[in-house]
Parts: sequence; C-alpha cells; structure tokens
Amino acid sequence: MSRETTAEAEAHRPASRLDRIGIPKPLFWGFVAVLIFMIGDGVETTFLSDYLQQPEGGGLPGSTAAFATVTIYGVAAMIASWLSGTLSSIWGPRRVMWLGGAWWVLFELLFLYVALPSKDATLIVATYGIRGFAYPLFAFAFLVWVQIASPVKMRGSVAGWFWFAFTGGLPTLGAALAAVAMGGFGLSQHGTLVLSLVVVAIGVVIGSVAVREEHGLRPIADETVENPRSLKRLAEGVDILWRDRRTLAGGLIRIANTAPQYGFFAMFPFVLGPATPGGGFLTSAEVATLASISYGANIAANLFFGVFADRFGWRRTITWFGCVGCAIATPLWYFAAVTTQSFAVTATFGVVYGLLLAGFVPLSALMPSMVAPKDKGAALAILNFGAGGAAFVGPVVVTVLFPLVGGGGVAIAFSVIYLLVALLSLKVKDPSDPGEARRQRAAAEPVRSAA
Repeated sequence: MSRETTAEAEAHRPASRLDRIGIPKPLFWGFVAVLIFMIGDGVETTFLSDYLQQPEGGGLPGSTAAFATVTIYGVAAMIASWLSGTLSSIWGPRRVMWLGGAWWVLFELLFLYVALPSKDATLIVATYGIRGFAYPLFAFAFLVWVQIASPVKMRGSVAGWFWFAFTGGLPTLGAALAAVAMGGFGLSQHGTLVLSLVVVAIGVVIGSVAVREEHGLRPIADETVENPRSLKRLAEGVDILWRDRRTLAGGLIRIANTAPQYGFFAMFPFVLGPATPGGGFLTSAEVATLASISYGANIAANLFFGVFADRFGWRRTITWFGCVGCAIATPLWYFAAVTTQSFAVTATFGVVYGLLLAGFVPLSALMPSMVAPKDKGAALAILNFGAGGAAFVGPVVVTVLFPLVGGGGVAIAFSVIYLLVALLSLKVKDPSDPGEARRQRAAAEPVRSAA
C-alpha cells in the first residue's frame, strides 16, 4: 500500500476531538514538542545581540554581534530549511528531528560553556552560527511529517496548527518567557540562556519519545523509488524546480509571503521610531510592541485560515486573502502610520496585515499535495527554503530601495511583489485542493444530470 493510500485510509477511522479541530491524534505531541522547542529557541531574540556586546557576553563589537546573530545564523537556518525536507526523504522526518534537537543542545552547550568564557570572537560567532542549522531541522521536519501523514481534507488545518505552534514559540512566547525570567525572577541574561537550553531539551525529549506515528519513522518514498536512503536523492531537492515548475512558483510565493514583514520591521525604526531623522512618533518599546501585536494577530489567524482553506480552497485562499489582501494592507499600514502619527491606528493596521498574512498558510498543504509521493520532501524543502529566504529578501529590498524612493516607495514595492505572486499563484493548482475538487464536481454535475 502506498503512503498516499495509507494516509487516506486514516480519513475513515472515527474522528476524535483532536481530529475535529484539525490535529491528527497520533501527532498531537509533535505539535506540543514544536511549540516548546520554539519557545526555548525564541528566548534569546530580544536580548542576545546586546548581550554579546557586554563583557560577560564576549565583548564583541556591535557589527560582529549583528553578523553572528543575523547573517551567519540566518544563512545556516536557510540551508537547514532546505535540508529538512530532502533529508526527511532519505532518513524519515523523525530521524531528522532527532538530528536537529541534538545539534541545538550540543552547540548551545559549546556556545555557553566554551565559546563565551573564552572571549574568542571567532569561536563565539562559529558556535552560535552553526547552531542555526538546528531549529529548521527539528521544526520543519515535523511539518513534513504532518503533511505526509494527514488525510487531504485536513492538510490545511494541520498547516495552520503547525504555524500556530511555530510562531507561538518564536518569537511570541519565547520573548515573553525571557521577559518573565529576567524581569519577574531576576535571572541574568546568561541564566536566561541556560533556561532556554532546558526548555529546548524538554521539547526535544517530547518530540523524540512521545510521537510514534508510522509515516515519520521511514523515508518519504513509495514503491517507485529505488534505494530511498541514498544521499544522491539530495539532488531531487533542486532538480524538482525544473521538473515541476509549480514547485518553483510555490517557492517564490513563500519568499514573497513574509519578506515584506521582515522588511517593514527592519525599516520601521528609521521611518516611525527613534532612529527617524528629526525623531519619529514611536519609541523603541512601541516599535517592539507593534511587532508583538501584528505577530499575535497572525498566530490566531493561522488557525482560522488553515480550517477555512480546507473548505474554501487552498489556492483560492492564498490568492485572494494572502496575495491580494496583503497587497492592499501593506501600503495602507505604512501610509496610515505616517499620516496619522498615531500608535493606535498603526497597531490597528498592523493587526489587519497580520491577519491577512495568514492567508498564505495553505501553501504548506498545497505544495506537497501537487507532487508525487517521492517528491513531497523535495517540495517541502523548497517551501522551507523560501521561508528562510524571506528573512533576507525583505531587508535587502529595504536596503536597496529606501535610499532611492523612501519608505512610501518601499511599501508600494512590497504591494507590487504581492500582486505579482498573486498572478503566479493562479498556476499553482492540484486536483486534491478542496477548491479545485469542488469546482470539478460542479462542472460534472450538469453532465450527470443530462445523462
């Protein structure tokens, strides 16, 4: 029996309460593990760069600290995002999750207890940057797992729950835990990093022990694949881009999905915040709060659009709510902010943008569904790579365009990007998409009636 047939057979078993809300019961503890892991991973987001510049944190120059926490770490995470899908094809998702969890714990121990005490900038940058490979292997391998193990009718819902767990941990609850640890309990920054290590280790143990669903225990392959464990299959994570152009389109859509989000929060301190020439109307704390509010709205909407897309259609949700919705919301957010100079108005439009951004959630269901079973890992590898690539593309667009056209021009450019991928999304179709299936049934109904 093929993997697809096995997954579809799950649709006929009696639905549990978890199934009814879009979580396959055998994978429940995996979602918990990802949430806890990402909380631990997100603890450092609000203070690490500053900590590395302090004497107890290595005393690095500001540019070196930024290079370690943004550039090196980001490149490592982007590469690992691709590997999470291709290695899942070869080894199976659970083994890749083990690798990611062990990698994170090992290099965090080296970072905390070898690199930082040494005060050696090269060692600090290297150990922290290499640790960037870890979280995509753990989290995105589980995304592969849930997509291959879920029946088609639930794939939008499970994508929504995955991104709820992922973004709920990083940065939302992770940053909150750091605030409580340092503010409420008086832990030092080093002690808070140790706490993050403990939290991540708990998530790794849960993900390694409590999740036993069979699809994740073996390579993602069907009976047509010879030698599925061969490392030569890593190439399939690249050549699928020209074997199935829909996958390339999906990867570009994924980059466009959150690139403006990263770009805006790189730009806001210089157009709305204290770094604005002449002074902005937002303080640094308000810029941070604005990010938390928009992220919070997005987290809640991830669940809604996951379930909604399983009824309305994956591609239709991506096109109209994700692409077109964000194309409208992006310039509205920027121009409403600079025109009103009001935190309340800016936060309101940030919420609107965060809600519509969740319209891209069904892309995680659509991309693996439109390829053969042996290519599902490769399709998700491209999707995950796009998620990492967005963190680079957004700030690069700001860096290139802001000196030329200002903040308003950047906002309009982001809107145009969303409209372009809206056109691209029209080509990303698959019969398993609930919207496409419904349209085919409606087209066939007059024929059956006539017969």
